[in-house]
Amino acid sequence: MDVYEAVTSRRAVRGFADRPVPRETLERVLSAAAWSPSGSNIQPWHAYVLTGGPLAEVKKRACERLATGDPWDEPEYEQYPPALKSPYRERRSAFGEQRYGALGIPREDLEARQRAASANWNCFGAPAALFCYIDRDMGSPQWADAGMFLQTVMLLLRAEGLHSCPQMAWAKFHRSVAEVLSPPDELILFCGMSIGYEDDTADDARTHRAPLDETVTFLDGH
Repeated sequence: MDVYEAVTSRRAVRGFADRPVPRETLERVLSAAAWSPSGSNIQPWHAYVLTGGPLAEVKKRACERLATGDPWDEPEYEQYPPALKSPYRERRSAFGEQRYGALGIPREDLEARQRAASANWNCFGAPAALFCYIDRDMGSPQWADAGMFLQTVMLLLRAEGLHSCPQMAWAKFHRSVAEVLSPPDELILFCGMSIGYEDDTADDARTHRAPLDETVTFLDGH
C-alpha cells in the first residue's frame, strides 16, 4: 500500500471484527511511528496500548458509568471552542447529519443518538486500543506533535491492513481509564484510538471533506 492509498483509505471505522491484532504488528507500527516529527525532537506523546483483560476492564468501567447515568468527568482540556464559528460549525453539523443519517436516526431522536454515541466506550467492538497522553506542562505546539504521531500510527495501521478510530470521547471518562492504566499525575488523556480489522458488515458511511479551495490557497510565483 503506497502513502496515497493509506491516506485516502484511512477513516474513522466504527465497526470492528472480533479478530485479534497480533502484538508484533502493534509493536512494528509503534516502533515506526516513533519517527514522527516533533519540535526539537521532544516526542511529547505517551501511549498505552491495551488488549485482552485490561481493555475489557476499561470498557466495563465506562459502560457501567453510562448505564448508571454517572456524569462525564470534569474536562481537562477544551475539545472545541465554546462558540464554534463558520465554516467549522457547519462542517461539524454536517458530520452529525451524515453520521446519524447513515444509521437512520433523525435529528430530533436524541435518545437514539446517545445510544449510538455510547458505542464509543465499547471501542466499537475493537480488540485493541491506544490511549494517548500528554504532559500537562506542554503547549499547543506539543499537542500538534501528538496529533502528528497519532496520524502516523493510523497510516501505518492501514499499511498493515488494519483500521482505527481516534476518539476524544475517552477524555470524558479519563478517571475510569486512569483506574486501569495508573498513569502519572502529570499526564492528561488526550484521546483513545480503537484498533482492529474492519467489520465489513457494519454500516459505516465515510464523511465528506471540504473542497480544496476552502482550505488551501495557492500563490503562484509567475
